[in-house]
Amino acid sequence: MLLALPGAAPAGAQPALQYDAPADWIAAEPSSPMRIAQFQLPGVDEDPEDAECVVFYFGGAGGTVEANLDRWTSQMLQPDDSPSVDVATTTSFEVSGMPVTVLDVPGIFAAEVHPGSKMRYYKRDFRLKAAVVETPEGPYFFKLTGPSRTVRRWEADFNALINSVRFE
Repeated sequence: MLLALPGAAPAGAQPALQYDAPADWIAAEPSSPMRIAQFQLPGVDEDPEDAECVVFYFGGAGGTVEANLDRWTSQMLQPDDSPSVDVATTTSFEVSGMPVTVLDVPGIFAAEVHPGSKMRYYKRDFRLKAAVVETPEGPYFFKLTGPSRTVRRWEADFNALINSVRFE
């Protein structure tokens, strides 16, 4: 499924980021104005919930790649209290001539329930995969979170989505 992200200009006008969303992902109405796309990824086995993939775009803002990687890594805790940076992996490559950085962090999902909230999630055996795509119009942020087994199930589809991005 080809998706032009919201705000894309009509054909012949300004280019926009596009990608091929996996057919099995369920598109949902974004639950926040900061989200330009949101997908539900059905859970597997006996996982307690589905995974979620969200796309963010802040009009060319949103912080540096490193600042986002650090923030996302800090949203994960480790069961043995070691720093999540010790288990996080990053990969950098290009897709359609655009730099892409992918982060993968397992652990306990402990992000804020809402931006600025003092309440945090505490979800054990979760995994966070995120990608920053640096486009000519600024970075787009893709963030996949969910139970480890479910994220593992959808990992190849997430990778295919990231490898399908193009700026047309």
